Amino acid sequence: RGGVAKGKGGFMHMYAKNFYGGNGIVGAQVPLGAGVALACQYQGKNEVCVTLYGDGAANQGQIFESFNMAALWKLPCIFICENNKYGMGTSVERASASTDYYKRGDYIPGLRVDGMDVLSVREATRFAADYCRSGKGPILMELQTYRYHGHSMSDPGVSYRTREEIQEIRSKSDPITMLKDCMISRNMASLEEIKDIDATVRKEIEEAAQFATSDPEPPLEDLCKHIFYNDAPLEVRGTHPWMRLKSIS
Repeated sequence: RGGVAKGKGGFMHMYAKNFYGGNGIVGAQVPLGAGVALACQYQGKNEVCVTLYGDGAANQGQIFESFNMAALWKLPCIFICENNKYGMGTSVERASASTDYYKRGDYIPGLRVDGMDVLSVREATRFAADYCRSGKGPILMELQTYRYHGHSMSDPGVSYRTREEIQEIRSKSDPITMLKDCMISRNMASLEEIKDIDATVRKEIEEAAQFATSDPEPPLEDLCKHIFYNDAPLEVRGTHPWMRLKSIS
């Protein structure tokens, strides 16, 4: 009950200030992101909307529609395709005629970025944000990354690839390990400081998990709350949500 969705939403329904959540429909967050960018433009804000989707969603028609409108209206939108090589259990080569996702915009400039390198992602995103804020319109980024685990809890992740493939990429290109090694080699932090950061983060995660598991479930009377932004100013016969639930004990 204490979560951001008051116990009614799953991991696709998280949101916070300036974070407009995900979507249970594959790729459906992309046109919504273009809409947020339109709102930023309309209100005269010097802001951009970062709209993310995966390689598995990259072939959805609504994404190309969003590209078109964003380019037509020069919306301040950064479209980011997280290419982690597999959409559920299907490799990108089996799903896409072209795997150059950064070129998909056609009339939108695109960047291909090493998504396993934190600093590369930071600099590319900074460039993209400056581009959008300059009034030139949207830009497309393809982050080449990798998914270590399965697509979901029911996916072991090794029926369509080998354990050796996962281990090789993890041992050579892990983003956290590479950033840690970079910080230590450049004397930005000591190994002990890194360990302290690890301990702090683990503690924060454990406390959050404990809060989530001990937090009470929402009561039945919460079921019909937050359906509308405001309650109706008067009672309309047959429309009260509890009329349909009155037989529930």
